[in-house]
Amino acid sequence: MNNDEKLNYIIELGNKCAILRKAVTAELGQIILDTAAVMSAVIGSGGKILITGNGGSAADASHFAGEMIVRLSSDKNRQSLPAIALCVDPAVMTAAANDYGYDRIFSRQVEGLGNKGDMLFVMSTSGNSTNIIKAVQVAKEQGMISVGLLGGTGGKLAKLVDRAIVIPHPSTQRIQEEHIFIIHLLVGLVESDLV
Repeated sequence: MNNDEKLNYIIELGNKCAILRKAVTAELGQIILDTAAVMSAVIGSGGKILITGNGGSAADASHFAGEMIVRLSSDKNRQSLPAIALCVDPAVMTAAANDYGYDRIFSRQVEGLGNKGDMLFVMSTSGNSTNIIKAVQVAKEQGMISVGLLGGTGGKLAKLVDRAIVIPHPSTQRIQEEHIFIIHLLVGLVESDLV
């Protein structure tokens, strides 16, 4: 690709992303608002939010927990909000994978850290990750609320979680871009509820 073709690609991609962002806002705005209200209620009642995903979604889960614990906006000081990223401890994850299998790296943590009334917030661009599905199943057994930030059709998780936020796009990259946008929206809404 020459520079003109690259520039056209960037412009075309930017326009497609803007169209997707507008569709997300129009179709999913209310569920995002409702999800933030549930998150605020969980925290307000003394619960915590466990967050996880695989690959890029694991990085997003860590980012999400960081925004909750520290703050989203540098101009606002507020209390730390209880959130734990389940995908950041290599000792726990590798021990669980070794002893129980990769499919249980998150469910084992949900068993030990999750309580009734807490929330498990999972991210999956396919909605079909077995280790995430098992974590949601354990969360349900423990009386936790489950939310899925998903992509494509939402996969198996769309029907399994209590609340699904689905980005209806086939591209992993575009889904992840919208996921981080939604994460920032959710944290901002929770901050406005609790501060």
